[in-house]
Amino acid sequence: MTLDSLGMFALAAELPEQVEAAAGRASDVSVALDPAAVENVVIIGMGGSGMAGEVVSAVAAPLLPVPVVLAKSYECPAFVGAESLVFAISASGDTEETIQAASDAQAAGAHLIVVTRGGQLADLAMAWDAPLIGVPAGIPQPRAALGAMAIPPLMVLENMGLYRGGHSWIEAAVNQLKRRRDELVAAGESSCAARVAGQIGRTMALVHGGGTIGAAAAQRWKTQINENAKAPAWWSAQPELSHNEICGWGQNGDVTRQLITVVALRHDAEHPQVGRRFELVAEMMREVVADVIEIRAEGDGDLAQLFDLILIGDFVSLWLSAQSGVDPGPVPALDELKQALSGP
Repeated sequence: MTLDSLGMFALAAELPEQVEAAAGRASDVSVALDPAAVENVVIIGMGGSGMAGEVVSAVAAPLLPVPVVLAKSYECPAFVGAESLVFAISASGDTEETIQAASDAQAAGAHLIVVTRGGQLADLAMAWDAPLIGVPAGIPQPRAALGAMAIPPLMVLENMGLYRGGHSWIEAAVNQLKRRRDELVAAGESSCAARVAGQIGRTMALVHGGGTIGAAAAQRWKTQINENAKAPAWWSAQPELSHNEICGWGQNGDVTRQLITVVALRHDAEHPQVGRRFELVAEMMREVVADVIEIRAEGDGDLAQLFDLILIGDFVSLWLSAQSGVDPGPVPALDELKQALSGP
């Protein structure tokens, strides 16, 4: 029997419905800021909540007429001001970095939208009279609430006319997520996710993505393997890795071929030269790593393909945990660190 004290497998399987429900909760949220006056969009968040910003940036930034900046620390960007649209995202509402940066954004006169379940951030949102979009209670870990946190900013941006067609892209993502979820759940231990987990085994995953979509998916794979499987993993993205990382495989091949498995995440929006780079890098690396595994996204549009890669990766990380006898839910290392930080 799989050890899963917090029901992480079931939560992963609920992602399509979570995305659908989040779109509904944010469908009527508006901001007292003329869209034409918006100079920048800033998304504040850490960890699993910060991953929501990566999703928004990956799919919306290429289409928005203003820059999207992610803030993943205590500091609020110095350019934030009265024409800034700022999303502060924290599942718990008590993430200290997010509270600090959001407070600074409020002091700078920015227009804030808060996405949280409660905590101090929810109290601040009410004090600031900022729109508050709830994260459902009962989700035990922030990483299991990605849909609930990533979709509201996209809906707000669509409501403002900045992310046109957002609702249709979300609907396409839900449809693809349901197809992929049903496939993964029905196949169980014979699913593609379980097979990939078996291929990675006791090696360490190096996840490669391409462009903004692939980079966001690769980062999610890496952090899910860290938190669910309690295993080391790394990520990088094309085309940048072709300008540096590949040089690092010139030595120690006798070691790396026993320790590292490369997972290449592919999608339809790749630049043609990025696709060629994937092929060439795979050829170069097969001699120095345990394996090179390719995963191809399906679905209509960037958001659908990003969430497709994310859902596959979530299940891969969960199967890695199951195959190692590790409980994917609790994260004692993070709890210990937070406890230490709260002390004198």
